[in-house]
Amino acid sequence: MRRALVLAACLFVVSAGAADEAATPAAASTPIVDLVRVVKSERRLYLLSGGQVIARYRIALGPHPLGPKLQQGDGRTPEGRYVLDAKKADSDYYKAIHISYPNADDLARARARGVKPGEAIMIHGQRNGYASLGIFLQRTDWTNGCIGLANADMDEVWNRVAVGTPIELLP
Repeated sequence: MRRALVLAACLFVVSAGAADEAATPAAASTPIVDLVRVVKSERRLYLLSGGQVIARYRIALGPHPLGPKLQQGDGRTPEGRYVLDAKKADSDYYKAIHISYPNADDLARARARGVKPGEAIMIHGQRNGYASLGIFLQRTDWTNGCIGLANADMDEVWNRVAVGTPIELLP
């Protein structure tokens, strides 16, 4: 309900992409990304090549971003090392890259607690129809546990990151 009110109250906001001020623009010879790193406490997604940060972006998380994802519906983003295992151009959000959560450890932890671990954790742009909220949405935690980017930023990540790239999700 709160999220719906925030979105409804801010429909007048119009903005472009929300690339971090220090983000590196995509160059004609785009470097190969060999790791995506998300630092939840910083609300940043970093693209790395050869151990060097080549771009960074402001991200949004779920309504309860502190701590690792424990179960379906907890509003948290997982923590750990996973793989970006699929791209989906036709999702409910502006492009989406699937994260290989849950892994065997996540499944065992959820089973031990008698809960479902959750699924469909992705990096994605704004929900279709909300692109005009760009920068505003990136200053709030509006996802259900995914990693939300402004659409312009999602375009860059989509073009620079291949399926099979590892992703590191840190607290």
